[in-house]
Amino acid sequence: MTWKFHAAALSGRVVHPSSRWSRPIATTPRHLLVPHWWRYLPAFGWTLRDGGSDPARWMSAAYTDRTLVTRAGPLHADRATAGDHPEGLPTSSSTLPTLVVSMYQHAMITDTSDVLCVTGTGYGTALLAARLGDERVTSVDVDPYLVDTARTRLDAIGHRPTLAVCDITGPLPGTYDRIVSTVGLPGIPASWLSALRPGGRLVTNLAGTGLVVAADVQPDGGARGQVTPERAGFMRTRHAEDYPPPPSTRHAWTAEGETVTTGRYPVVQVKEAWELMTAYALAVPGVHQGYDEDEKGIRTAVMVHADGSWARATGRRGEPPTVHQTGPRQLWDQLDAIRHDWLSDGQLPAHSASVEIDPGGTLHLRRGTWSTTIPAP
Repeated sequence: MTWKFHAAALSGRVVHPSSRWSRPIATTPRHLLVPHWWRYLPAFGWTLRDGGSDPARWMSAAYTDRTLVTRAGPLHADRATAGDHPEGLPTSSSTLPTLVVSMYQHAMITDTSDVLCVTGTGYGTALLAARLGDERVTSVDVDPYLVDTARTRLDAIGHRPTLAVCDITGPLPGTYDRIVSTVGLPGIPASWLSALRPGGRLVTNLAGTGLVVAADVQPDGGARGQVTPERAGFMRTRHAEDYPPPPSTRHAWTAEGETVTTGRYPVVQVKEAWELMTAYALAVPGVHQGYDEDEKGIRTAVMVHADGSWARATGRRGEPPTVHQTGPRQLWDQLDAIRHDWLSDGQLPAHSASVEIDPGGTLHLRRGTWSTTIPAP
């Protein structure tokens, strides 16, 4: 079977045949944009996958609706060998097609929209170019290698949009009707508002949360909108080869806390609970977390903040845990308070909040009596 068969099948799984995104998905050779990728194997860590050495696996991976990690820590899969097992977080990927298209749908892209997107492997850029034409697409990335490689691969499949090396949190290389970011941002850059034309729309994930916000530019230079129903987490923006190292959690796994109490609720893996993760990240940004469950079913969660605060909660499933805490913030107590509100109200407010963005980029989320403010990066 040819790649076109696989691409057509992927299109059928991602969108309705009547969608204007159906043809772009069905005619874009995703495999040519992702010839190498990383697969995480528990026994080995990041492990290289080379499409050319196993065409069947290549077709399966490229045309399955999932994210393919192409860069782990500072090492891109294109530049790796079979014996490489880099450490670190994913730093670039080809996002799963369903989510790419969903972000574009939230942007309400029309056939005459000029769109700025993020490059990565170039797959999302290729979909836009196939839908709108090259002249309406600008694609940027902070990584020169990604931009150069995407340019070459996009050219090989017949697309020549504008590509540029650019930090998406800084000045942008033009003006646009839509800005869609498939990386997580710490806030809304003021440069986006000045780069969007009247009536323009921005769509992005807020880094560290499951929130996708969509907002339309207003006459005063700010923007208004809503948190979308979408729940998504993208890689954070980066400004160097790799992310800065997180604070170490080593001491939090074993040290005696300044306070030792019994927690109100059982141990939970916060990163796997989208609403809870989002609410906690908004209330206490910058917390690094770890989680483990041993062979006896004992669960342990640790939290560490750069201000020196840390917490460790240990207990069996369904039972109140023993909690050790140290530092200016009582990190586990803050989590329990959020969980109390969640159980009391049935939902956490951020996932249906209104969005207001000042002309300078300060973001306000509001729902009822709840509100939070996120400064521009």
